[in-house]
Amino acid sequence: MAQQKIHTEQEKLCCSICLDLLRDPVTLPCGHSYCMSCVKNYWDEDQEETCSCPQCRQFFSPRPVLVKNIILADLVEDLKKTGLQAAPADPCYAGAEDVACDFCTGTKMKASKSCLQCLVSYCDQHLQPHYKSAAFEKHKLVDPTKKLQENICTRHNEVMKIFCRTDQQCICYLCSMDEHKGHNTISAAAEMTEKLGELGLSRREIQQRVQDREKEVKQLQQEAEDMNRSADKAVRDSEKVFSGLISLIEKKSFDLIQQIRSLQMNEVDRVKELQEKLQQEITELKRKDVELEKLSHTQDHVQFLNIYLSLTHLSEPKNPASVSIQPLHYFEDVTAALLNIRDKLQNILSEEWDKISQRVKHPEISLTQPEPKTRTDFLQFSCDITLDPNTANPQLLLSEGNRRITVVRGKQLHHPHHPDRFIQNQQVLGTKSLTSRHYWEVEMKEPALRVLVAVTLKDISRTGHESRFGNNDTSWVLDHSDTCSYEFIHNKIKTSISAPESLRLGVYLDHSAGILSFYSVSNIMNLLHRVQTTFTRPLYVGLGLYGYDCSVKLC
Repeated sequence: MAQQKIHTEQEKLCCSICLDLLRDPVTLPCGHSYCMSCVKNYWDEDQEETCSCPQCRQFFSPRPVLVKNIILADLVEDLKKTGLQAAPADPCYAGAEDVACDFCTGTKMKASKSCLQCLVSYCDQHLQPHYKSAAFEKHKLVDPTKKLQENICTRHNEVMKIFCRTDQQCICYLCSMDEHKGHNTISAAAEMTEKLGELGLSRREIQQRVQDREKEVKQLQQEAEDMNRSADKAVRDSEKVFSGLISLIEKKSFDLIQQIRSLQMNEVDRVKELQEKLQQEITELKRKDVELEKLSHTQDHVQFLNIYLSLTHLSEPKNPASVSIQPLHYFEDVTAALLNIRDKLQNILSEEWDKISQRVKHPEISLTQPEPKTRTDFLQFSCDITLDPNTANPQLLLSEGNRRITVVRGKQLHHPHHPDRFIQNQQVLGTKSLTSRHYWEVEMKEPALRVLVAVTLKDISRTGHESRFGNNDTSWVLDHSDTCSYEFIHNKIKTSISAPESLRLGVYLDHSAGILSFYSVSNIMNLLHRVQTTFTRPLYVGLGLYGYDCSVKLC
């Protein structure tokens, strides 16, 4: 109770303009008190000679002389000495960012509702008549808003309750009788109800897209984790393989060095042994030479002959075989052999490395785009494709800017020899590589014996049975025969398709998504077959035609 009393006393000493304790309080002739600076600023904003009390609206002319109210100032100081802080702003009062009650006088309270009929905002107290009186029963109450004036027609100053569908804007009743006369109009409430239905549908679509995107995010996250695991394993395996190769090479290098050093030591020992024997022989020969030289100075004939005859065995060499010194080529041969091995390894690595690199897949991750529905949607991805004469079978004649092929009756055309040319099968490839989203159409002049509409890798075989579209794992083909039947063929696996006859076929390719779809084209797009796979290399358009005097054209 004491706290409540103190709070009440504090409120009495608050300025109703700044809602804080009075600072330099002044009292107007009407009896209301304010901070001196607050009331001066309040009057200065009007910039008029007359001024009024912010609370009771009493006018004063001329402007009163403001004198500090000493008694109130002392009371405020006494209140401050008690240790109380300035009274906090009542949370029910309207601040600068709040919507104020239009009915409150003096200090404005926060509005709790705005009425779209009255175009006025009310606090809880002034809103009560709307709840209690039947006269306000049809009034529309909404959360407080500062934009009520936007509901007023600037031309007629009337509430805009009508929506003009012709001009797509809100209007008042007078506008509907004037400049919007004859337009398609409806009540704003009814239009809002209809738009809310569309809004709900849009929200459901957005929420579904959010769910789809969240699912795709998880899929991408899983793909990243799988990619990381696969890459880490590949790195570990490659390190293990290369470590094994390095260890093997190091072991072979060590063994070879040991073998060379062993041979070196053996040969050096053998040479040293020969050197010692030869040195001994040299010593012996020098000693013999000294004896012979001494003998040569003997004067006594008998003594000379006796001594000489005893020394004749020294003239005979103990090892009559001479030492043959030849350059050794053992180690040069080893170097040559190693260089030969190095060259072979380099050749193997350069030849096989491309194959290894091709096995390192580069996935193209992108946001999945919705597949087209109508022909107009498909045509957004149409691409200009021409046929490559260097790939055309000799029975095929190209015309109309290399977009039409015709089977020549009876004889072959004199096409120059080219390694890309199909020999046994009457087929041709397009010139453009396809790596993104593409759409093209194939038109038959009349039903042919057989038409092949394909996409293929460029390295498809050009000869033999394997070169026919669909008879390998590098091509995907829709086979249309004159019996009005369709077959999809890939890697010799055939899938029969039941569909009405059509002289125009459409092909849609989304390379990154791995989608390939074939359509019969008429007023609507009729899906014949759809493939979901993974394309790692560029694809090319393929056409095959069987039946004389028949033709097919890329549109």
